[in-house]
Amino acid sequence: MADVIFREAVRADLPAVVALLADDVLGRARDFTAVDAAYEKAFADITADPRNQLIVAEAGGELLGCYQVTYIPGLGRHGTERALIEAVRVRSDQRGQGLGRQMMAYAIDRAREHGCGLVQLTTDKSRHDAHRFYRTLGFVPSHEGMKLPL
Repeated sequence: MADVIFREAVRADLPAVVALLADDVLGRARDFTAVDAAYEKAFADITADPRNQLIVAEAGGELLGCYQVTYIPGLGRHGTERALIEAVRVRSDQRGQGLGRQMMAYAIDRAREHGCGLVQLTTDKSRHDAHRFYRTLGFVPSHEGMKLPL
């Protein structure tokens, strides 16, 4: 996929990003298609935090994908900083064309530039295609994740 640019999202991108979040099987059940106060606050919090970035993939003026990356300092692994990638989405009509691979390569390169020694992500257990995809990039299912809704 040529002519794709990666950049930090701006407020004008928020409706398209929200649409991407809702544009999959799991997203339909937990995300909305319209921007509301909760999305506005989350976007403001992300963009105000220098350790968080919401990255969009754009081509021809259209948003085709997005993800959020959080840089996490830590004492573990001898003080290794890590990049946590979340909310990876590729627009449904663009899936299977290599955009996800480009997005992840961009994220991994930025993590290296940031000085991270580890990139990690979580993916829902039901996303078998995503698991296969991440394995092709070298990710290993090394841990069992747990969540506690509050």
